[in-house]
Amino acid sequence: MNKRRVVVTGIGAVTPLGNDAETTWKNALGGVSGVGPLTRLNADEYPAKVAAEVKDFNAEVFIDKKDARKMDRFTHYAVAASLMAVKDANLSINEENAHRIGVWIGSGIGGMETFENQYETFLNRGYRRVSPFFVPMMIPDMATGQVSIMLGAKGFNSCTVTACATGTNSIGDAFKVIQRGDADAMVTGGAEAPITKMSVAGFCANTALSTNPDPKTASRPFDKNRDGFVIGEGAGIVILEELEHALARGAKIYAEIVGYGATGDAYHITAPAPAGEGGARAMKMAIHDGGLKPEDIDYVNAHGTSTDYNDKYETLAIKEVFGEHAYKLAVSSTKSMTGHLLGAAGGVEAIFTVLALKEGVLPPTINYETPDPECDLDYVPNESRKKEIKAALSNSLGFGGHNATIVFKKYE
Repeated sequence: MNKRRVVVTGIGAVTPLGNDAETTWKNALGGVSGVGPLTRLNADEYPAKVAAEVKDFNAEVFIDKKDARKMDRFTHYAVAASLMAVKDANLSINEENAHRIGVWIGSGIGGMETFENQYETFLNRGYRRVSPFFVPMMIPDMATGQVSIMLGAKGFNSCTVTACATGTNSIGDAFKVIQRGDADAMVTGGAEAPITKMSVAGFCANTALSTNPDPKTASRPFDKNRDGFVIGEGAGIVILEELEHALARGAKIYAEIVGYGATGDAYHITAPAPAGEGGARAMKMAIHDGGLKPEDIDYVNAHGTSTDYNDKYETLAIKEVFGEHAYKLAVSSTKSMTGHLLGAAGGVEAIFTVLALKEGVLPPTINYETPDPECDLDYVPNESRKKEIKAALSNSLGFGGHNATIVFKKYE
């Protein structure tokens, strides 16, 4: 059976680096940090003092005021990014094609802020004062639900929850939906708004967050002095489309998605498997699925969280997959600038990966000052780099042992 070819025709983002994909990309190439002091919460109550917050975002630019009040912030971000991506793709959804256009947007934790606020209301004022919209605001699939309602997209409709692998799993799964013929286009990616009291408390309690009080240097993937990730928020959405469908309507094409790998560590709830063996298997699977060899890959957008184990084991996994070629690869962690957007990370990083292919420029890993002997690859330190690349992969690894990799190729 011939696999249908799938391409990226639209992108949309809301991130700590900007409230659209264009600004986000420009700032990433400029090595700008989206990390700042923690302002959504009282920073005095937490050991983590910094966060990568979305700034000056107004949901009402995209959503009617009354409707916006019935959505959690993660859904605001998803809707905004999706509407921008659909506009960028110049994709019109109507009665004739609606059943062939689907939505697959994931979220790692969904409406945590709504849950906390409504629980407080319940404790203080009883169940009668809890919002009737509490459940539909909180559940992680509501980003997909609201986006499909707003777009009128009636095709394949789903939501992935695989912690920090969510965005990449969502895009990979949506790719397979089109490839096997169940849709012609998919609106897909991830959204997250986790800068809430309990989320930050939980990540502080399991010592995952950086306690570096300096926003400029707190997120430092692969650097010897890294001490944890910086929590971030936002959404990254791509429009995937079957190639003939895209060509027939004269769509612009950013890149082709060719491979997807997803594996489980079966090892530990939070720690990655030794030497990143699960991540290595996901990369091998994705490269094989794309009909490529390891030496065909020029760039890896790493998961690169700035935690001790992740960066060390992901480096080992890359060496295991690529052998000698690992040292010829460029590997960067854009989380050095965006912080870690949890379930949205893979969506935003997919956008960075396709833009790197399209424009021939690699985003840097900033704050890379002190090399770690255990992390000895080319991490595109501190400054973006002009380099024509033909194939690239994006990695995401999540709590629960979820590993996901997607492979993109320059469209020819």
